[in-house]
Amino acid sequence: MNKINGYTEEEAKNLVDFIKAGKQKGKTLTYLFETYGLQNGRAKGSVRNYYYALMKNEKGDERIVQLLDGAELSVEKIREFTPEETDEVLRSILAEKSKGLSVRRAIFNLAGGDDKLMLRLQNKYRNTLKKDPERIAEIATELGLSEEAESLKRGGRRTAEGRDSRLPDRDFLRRRLENEINALYDRLAQALKTENERLRMENENLKEQLHNR
Repeated sequence: MNKINGYTEEEAKNLVDFIKAGKQKGKTLTYLFETYGLQNGRAKGSVRNYYYALMKNEKGDERIVQLLDGAELSVEKIREFTPEETDEVLRSILAEKSKGLSVRRAIFNLAGGDDKLMLRLQNKYRNTLKKDPERIAEIATELGLSEEAESLKRGGRRTAEGRDSRLPDRDFLRRRLENEINALYDRLAQALKTENERLRMENENLKEQLHNR
């Protein structure tokens, strides 16, 4: 059975059609990911990731091109960090970590309670950790964090018996960050639900007041 990034071609088409119909009704992507996931037994996060993978189509799959033809779908464009901003973000995170904080806590402090900024910072750190760990290691060295730099360069120190458990490897750190990012998406979605419910109640109250006049 032919598949597109893990979904069957029929499943991929059903998702695109579902998102297209929902967007025409004014539904948010967050709502649509969650609803589609519930209806099809898939985690909301995996639906979201699959949708964004389709939209990026990094491999240039002609089937995806045909699937999206005329669908008029898009994703929210987020301004990318410049190289200078990326280095500053990494430097700030590592400086916080040097105080004995976890990456998550360091990012939380830097974001100042802004969930969306926290998500951007976590994504940037995770992607750099995955694709260019040497960049983080270089900045760690600049800050005098030799143990952090050494761990990043080697992906966790290893002995004859295996990896030194005191130093987590990059895969472990990346998996933990991915779990935290998914949890943050869920928090943002819940906040949106709460705000929508508040607005709905206000609208109902306003209608009732107008009716009783």
